[in-house]
Amino acid sequence: MTVVVKIGGARAVEPKGALADVAALVAEGTDVVVVHGGSTAVDDALERMGIEPEYVETPSGVVGRFTDVETMDVFKMAMAGRVNTDLVTGLQNEGCDAVGLSGVDGGLLTGPRKSAVRVLEDGKKKIRRGDHSGSIQSVNGDLLETLLDGGYTPVASPPMLADDGVAVNTDADRASAAVAAELDATLVSLTDVAGVYRDPDDPSTVINDVDTPDAYEELKSAAEGFMGRKVMAATEALEGGAARVVIADANAESPIRSALDGGGTHITSGAIE
Repeated sequence: MTVVVKIGGARAVEPKGALADVAALVAEGTDVVVVHGGSTAVDDALERMGIEPEYVETPSGVVGRFTDVETMDVFKMAMAGRVNTDLVTGLQNEGCDAVGLSGVDGGLLTGPRKSAVRVLEDGKKKIRRGDHSGSIQSVNGDLLETLLDGGYTPVASPPMLADDGVAVNTDADRASAAVAAELDATLVSLTDVAGVYRDPDDPSTVINDVDTPDAYEELKSAAEGFMGRKVMAATEALEGGAARVVIADANAESPIRSALDGGGTHITSGAIE
C-alpha cells in the first residue's frame, strides 16, 4: 500500500505526531510520500518583511493566496528554507530516511502557468493579473518510485515548474491530490479539524463516510472556505485514480493510522460516479 500524507500549514497544526506516524508506517513496510503546505510560515515571513499577505476568493467560493513576484520570492524561501527542512529533520530524528523536494526538482510537478485568476471582490467577479501560480498537469511518478524503492521517504511541496520554465505557486492540497492519483495511493489530508463538519461550528457533526453521490452533495454543501479547497482536491485525487481520501485531524493521537482506521471524513470513488 502507498499512502500520500498531506500535512497542512495552518498555525494550529503540530506535525510531530504525524512525523512519528510516517516513520512507524515506513518501518512496517508502507510506502509513504509526504506533501506539505506552509501558509503560516509564508504569512509570517511576509509580515516580517512588511508585506501584507493577500488571499482571494474565486467565484466558486474557494479561498487561495494571490502570489505576485515579491510574494513568490518569499514563498520559495519559506517553503524550502524552513518548512521542508524542518519536516525532513523531524523525520530523520524519527529514524526515517527522508529526502526534501520541491515541485521543481526533477520536474516533479509541472503544468501550465495561469495568466490571470478570476476572483470575487465585493460581490463582483473580476480578473486579477500578475499572479505567479499554475495548475499541475503532470507528476513525475518515476522520481517518487525511485526514491521509495531506494528506501527514502519523499517530502515534497510547491512551487511547481510552469511550462514557461518559471517556478510558480500551486495549491498544496491539489498537489497532494495529483501525487496520490499518480501513485494510485490513499490520500490522508491532515488539517486542524477532525474532518468535514455538517455544521462548521460543531465538531460533533463530522461527516464520516462519503460513498454515494447524495453524500457527496452534502459534503460539498458543508465545506466552506479552505475546506472547500480540500474537497475539490479530494475529488481530483479520486477522479485521477487514488484509492480513497481521508480528511482528518493532524493533532489526533497517531493521526495517520487513526485516519486509516476510520477517523475523519472518508471519501471513496463511489461518491463521484
